[in-house]
Amino acid sequence: MVASGSSGSGARSLEAGERVLLVDARDRRYLVTLARGGRFHTHAGILDHDLVIGRSEGSAVFTASGKRFIAVRPTLADVVIQMPRGAQVIYPKDLAALLMLADIGPGMRVLEAGVGSGALSLALLRAGAFVVGYELRPEFAARARANVTAVLGEAPYVIELRDVYAGISEVGLDRIMLDLPEPWRVIDAAAGALRAGGILACYLPTINQTAELRKSLRRSSFGLCETVEVLQRTWHVEGDSVRPDHRMVAHTGFLTTARLLQPVRESPGG
Repeated sequence: MVASGSSGSGARSLEAGERVLLVDARDRRYLVTLARGGRFHTHAGILDHDLVIGRSEGSAVFTASGKRFIAVRPTLADVVIQMPRGAQVIYPKDLAALLMLADIGPGMRVLEAGVGSGALSLALLRAGAFVVGYELRPEFAARARANVTAVLGEAPYVIELRDVYAGISEVGLDRIMLDLPEPWRVIDAAAGALRAGGILACYLPTINQTAELRKSLRRSSFGLCETVEVLQRTWHVEGDSVRPDHRMVAHTGFLTTARLLQPVRESPGG
């Protein structure tokens, strides 16, 4: 069942079996799967699932002790932050940037390696891509499959237990997305697997890794390289009190993209 902010849900009531986001008065957020007869135990008391099931999205619901929660369907960002994980996920701020930087769109054939807990897979699939994932660790592959199924149900998603450093069997890909320690080892294989003009996108935590990647890209058939870092700062806005929040989501990773170019030929004038 689709559980994450699906379009076209309209005024559909919250139903048993779907995920709901419960937000308390202090903006603490809890991801709960509704079940008939279920109970959600919190610091603010017990909330019966049956009080949520059948209500309209955005309704206020109350625990037995009178504490209020707002019940809404979770966005993909909510799911990514709170979903079960075996590996650290890419944060929503970086997922959003990667979708734009790699220009992901419906029907694109995308290779992703490694899939980790499936956060990037979810973002790619929600954007309409067909995704093949390479992952070495079976437990990570299983977790990614479970997370994707819980949010999207059936999706055009295949995970192969393969080492991308050993090569890529797919050809004519539109995009390749890498979340690996040494993506420069994949550049030659990526050039053979991408279509002309296709985009390679890499997520790396350190600038030293990024510098090594950019050095290798300069010696390759890739060009139009770009590296960005996304910093997210929220603001406190309450009446006349307006200021940046004391905490922000600062560095998480460096995002590098490059496009596969055709070989340079000599100009007619030599």
